[in-house]
This record gives sequence, C-alpha cells and structure tokens, in this order.
Amino acid sequence: MRRSEVLAEESIVCLQKALNHLREIWELIGIPEDQRLQRTEVVKKHIKDLLDMMIAEEESLKERLIKSIAICQKELNTLCSELHVEPFQEEGETTILQLEKDLRTQVELMRKQKKERKQELKLLQEQDQELCEILCTPHYDIDSTSVPSLEELSQFRQHVATLRETKASRHEEFVNIKRQIILCMEELEHTPDTSFERDVVCEDEDAFCLSLENIATLQKLLQQLEMRKSQNEAVCEGLRAQIRELWDRLQIPAEEREAVATVMTGSKAKVRKALQLEVDRLEELKMQNMKKVIEAIRVELAQYWDQCFYSQEQRQAFAPYYSEDYTENLLQLHDAEIVQLRNYYEVHKELFEGVQKWEESWKLFLEFERKASDPSRFTNRGGNLLKEEKQRAKLQKTLPKLEEELKARIEMWEQEHSKAFVVNGQKFMEYVTEQWEMHRLEKERAKQERLNTTTVSNATANSSIRPVFSGTVCRSPVSRLPPSGSKPVTTSTCSGKKTPRGLKRGANKENLELNGSILSGGYPASAPPRRNFSINSVASTYSEFARELSKASKSDATSRILNSTNIQS
Repeated sequence: MRRSEVLAEESIVCLQKALNHLREIWELIGIPEDQRLQRTEVVKKHIKDLLDMMIAEEESLKERLIKSIAICQKELNTLCSELHVEPFQEEGETTILQLEKDLRTQVELMRKQKKERKQELKLLQEQDQELCEILCTPHYDIDSTSVPSLEELSQFRQHVATLRETKASRHEEFVNIKRQIILCMEELEHTPDTSFERDVVCEDEDAFCLSLENIATLQKLLQQLEMRKSQNEAVCEGLRAQIRELWDRLQIPAEEREAVATVMTGSKAKVRKALQLEVDRLEELKMQNMKKVIEAIRVELAQYWDQCFYSQEQRQAFAPYYSEDYTENLLQLHDAEIVQLRNYYEVHKELFEGVQKWEESWKLFLEFERKASDPSRFTNRGGNLLKEEKQRAKLQKTLPKLEEELKARIEMWEQEHSKAFVVNGQKFMEYVTEQWEMHRLEKERAKQERLNTTTVSNATANSSIRPVFSGTVCRSPVSRLPPSGSKPVTTSTCSGKKTPRGLKRGANKENLELNGSILSGGYPASAPPRRNFSINSVASTYSEFARELSKASKSDATSRILNSTNIQS
C-alpha cells in the first residue's frame, strides 16, 4: 500500500475521531438534537468546502501541466525541425508531471543549441565578410534567418578556414613581391608614379586588397621592373665590356683603370651614366690613337685566325688588315671583322676544339713514330722506353677513335648547315686521310732507303773481300716503286762509296716538312687546288698503315739477317 493511501485512511480516522469528540462535547453541554444536526451540517460543509478547494487546486495543477506539456511538445517539435534533429520521444510510460518536466528540460536544451548555432553563424558571417573584403571574393551563401544544421556549420567553418589560408598565402606572396619591387625600384632609382604603385609601396600591407587581379597586376609590375633592370644590367655590362676592350686596345695603365673600378659593378642609373662617360672618354681617346687601336685589333684577329684554322688565302682576303691608312673607316672594318670572327668561332667552337685535339694527338703520334725508328732508343736505361711504348700503343687506339668521332660530328654538322666544314680550304677528313697517306709514303721511302743502303753495304763488303775476281766494280742502281706510286728513289753506288749526303739531307728535310705539318684554315670557302689522293675512310687508312708498318718491320729484320750473313761469308 502506498504511503499516500495510508495517510488518506489516517485522515479518515482523524475525521471520525473529531466528529465523535464533537458529539461528546455536544452531549455534555446538552445541545438538542436539532442543533447537533445543524452543527454537524456546518462541520460537513467546512470539510467539503476544504476538500473541494483542494481538489480544484489539484485539478488546476493538472490542467496547467497538461497545457505546459502541449506547449513544450509544440515548441520542441519546432526546435527539432529547425535544428534538423529527430523529434523527442519519451521512453516508456510516465506521469503527467514527469512528462512535463522532461519536455521542459528538452526544450531548454534545444533553445541553447539553437542560440549557440545562431551565434556561431553570426561569427562565421562576420569573419567571412572580413576575409571576402580583403580577398575581393563573394560572401558565403547561407540563409542567416534559419538555424544552420551541424553540416552547414561544418562546411561554413571549412570555407572560412580556406579563406584564411588563401589570405595567408596571398599575403606572403604580396610581401615577397613587394620586397622585390622595392629593390628593383631602388636599383632603377624609380619612384612610384601610379596609384597602384603607391598603394603597393607606401600603404599599409594589411590594407592592400589581395584579389587575384591585384596579385596578377603586382606580378606584371614586378616583371616590367625586372625587365627594365635586366635591360639596364645588359646595357651596363655591354658598356663594361666595351670599356675593358678599349682599355686593352689603348693599353690603359692599371692606375687609370682603378679610378673607375667603383662603377664596374652594379647597374644603377648613376653607374650607367658613369660607364657611358668612361666609354665616351675612351672613344675619344681611341680616335686620337687610331693606329694603336687598329694594331691591337689585328693581334686579336690573328689569334682568331689561328683558332679558326684560317688558310693564308683567307687571311689575305681581308685586305684592310694590310692597310696603313689608319682612319675611322678602317677601324670600323676591323671591328666588323672581329665581331664576325668571334661569332663564327663560337658557332664552330666544339668542332675547332676537336680539330685542335686531333692535331695535337697527330703530332704526338709522329713523335712516337720518329722515336720508334731511332736505334739509339734501345740505349735507354731509365725506363722511358717502356713508358713511351705504352703511350704509343694507347695513342694508336685513341687516334682512330678520335677521327671517327670527328667524322660523325662533322657529317652531322654538314647535314644541319647544308655545306661543307673545311679547314685551310679543304675538307677536314680529306686532310686527315692525306696526312695518313703522306706518312705512309714517308715510311715507304725510309724503308727503300734502308734497303738500298743495305744492298750497297753488301756490295762494298763483297768487293773488298774478293778483289781478285772483280777489281773495281760499279753496280747498277737499285730502284723500287713504293706501293703508293710515288716517285722512285734511285741510289747509285760505286765500290767504296756511300750514299751522297745531299740526298740524305733532302730526304730529312722532306721528312721534317711532313712530320711538322700544321693545320690552318677554317671559314667555309672554295678549296684551293690540292694534290689528288684516293680518299678512304679514316679507320681503313689507319689499318692499312698498320699493316704496312708490320711489313716494313719484317723487311728490316730480313735485311739485317742477310747483311749479317754476307759479312760472315
């Protein structure tokens, strides 16, 4: 039994006791029955009125609770709809009072969430407005009259965070570009002359609109300033190069050069002005020292002629080089020629360097060949002979390879330029083949001389040993044609006489001229008349030369054996 029910029964007992007590009092007093009845009616009425009043109050409370439940339920449904959440559902059975309390609590919670979302929305809108004004972008599209959902708030927050990152990135870019613009303006001694330039340089950085258009305009301004700076630097560097060239041509002393050393760096307007003044001064001095300047240019011309392997005909083709009428016109002709030569050398630099490398290797090869045919080399005691043989063997491998590489590069160059690459008025590869052929002929001639000398020595020895049979004998001259078809070398001997010295000196002179041949030539021109040789590939020429060299070595060994046999006999 509930406690409230117990209390109700106790109330009934108390009421019964009170009524019994009243009756007892009434009897003692002697109140008649009709008055007792009246008094009992009064007691009943009081009790009934009290209970009716209490019931009315509780009924009123119930109505208020029911009404509150209805109101809370309605508001809660509205809030759930605005907040985009599921409607509230009471779990299990509950009393009116508990339901009203739960609904009221839920309504208060929903009101709080709504308020927080609205506040956050307002804050995000303020931030969005500020960022959009700086970035010059449209505001975020969201209904400010309704309560945003959690998803909408999350997207709005992400949008604002992206705007912040964009602002930071553009601001950093703006600061960097601004710094470069200021440096360029200082270098160019340029003052801001437009409203945009003044906004960039003079106004507060935070006040600058970081729109894409402004950033693009900013970059364009920087490019323009950098282009002007580059042009200014190029002009200044050109003036410096002109000054150095005039210094060298005029042989300006170091003390005088140091006087303008401060303007030999930088590209500011005052530096450019000072450089121009120095150029003007030197130009005037050049006019006063025309002969000296032209002679300095001629020295440089000769150096380029050597580097470009110019032939004598090509050098003589520039007639102003030999003129002694030192005028401004002559100087201009020399200046134009030196510019043309410089450009020509730069275009063909790699090929010229390759040709130079081949010629150095060829000279070294001829030197090794000369040493290899020198009998005194076997008296070497310091180990140089072995070292030279290794170098010679290495060069015999690298030289044909270098020739093949040059041949391929030259063929490629000729295909690209649709003309022949010539040095000394002759195709380079023809020149290489000619050098190998001349060297082979020289080897044949030397071999023929050794055979003739051996034959003469044998004949002399035999005539000395057997005078009784022959007396003084004059033998027929021995002559052999070399495989190449060159002129025969004829040696006539009488008993007891050696080969004339004049012939040997002539041969040595010819050998010296062949071994000491130097390339010259360069600028493509018509080739002068040359002796006719069969033009083979470089590798086959070198292989042929190696075979002939092997045969010559064997012939020398046979001659030495025969000579030794004749002497013994």
